[in-house]
Amino acid sequence: MSTQELAMDGFNNNPNSNAGDAGTTVANGVHNNHVHHHDHDAETNSKVVFGFWVYILSDCILFSMIFATYAVLHNNTYGGPSTHQLFTNMPYVLTETFILLTSSFTYGLAMLGAHKGSRSQVLIWMSITFALGLSFICMEVNEFHHLISEGNGPSRSAFLSSFFTLVGTHGLHVTCGLIWMILLTLQILKHGLTAVTTRKLTCLSLFWHFLDIVWIFVFTIVYLMGVM
Repeated sequence: MSTQELAMDGFNNNPNSNAGDAGTTVANGVHNNHVHHHDHDAETNSKVVFGFWVYILSDCILFSMIFATYAVLHNNTYGGPSTHQLFTNMPYVLTETFILLTSSFTYGLAMLGAHKGSRSQVLIWMSITFALGLSFICMEVNEFHHLISEGNGPSRSAFLSSFFTLVGTHGLHVTCGLIWMILLTLQILKHGLTAVTTRKLTCLSLFWHFLDIVWIFVFTIVYLMGVM
């Protein structure tokens, strides 16, 4: 047997060499599984976010139809109060607007905390966002109560029907966002900032910012143009 053959035979019979090869194989397998799992999470996140964008677009169509209805009916008061007579307390509406826009900013800070992996920052800013959103809803309910108590309910005229439908639909969406926020906060408290909870935070972020944009249109078209 040649020297080269003996060397090769000794290498193949060396247990340390075989153990090293086995360890390398296991390490490569673990690494490949980790990479595959990471790619799977990224693909799932992209699909979920894309699906939520589709939902946002469907909501855009819904609000577009309600805005169009309001544009057609806002002059049909049938002896009831007009926009000039109703929307006299603009500082109140400006306060509502400021509160809701501020909640969008605080939610953005919560998302920054999520990207840093700081659960405490997420929970703090989410709580502030919830408080601001709840304040907005309370002010909106108070406005509706004031109008209805004065006999200016949705059945008074076509204008008021379209007004209550538009503003009420937006308020219902904000309420759903607040409920979602509560449930998501409970999940973060229980499970922490996992891939699933972070994905849900991203979807809620899209939803909340979308509602702020819709409210800007409501404030401009309904209230500002109503008093001009």
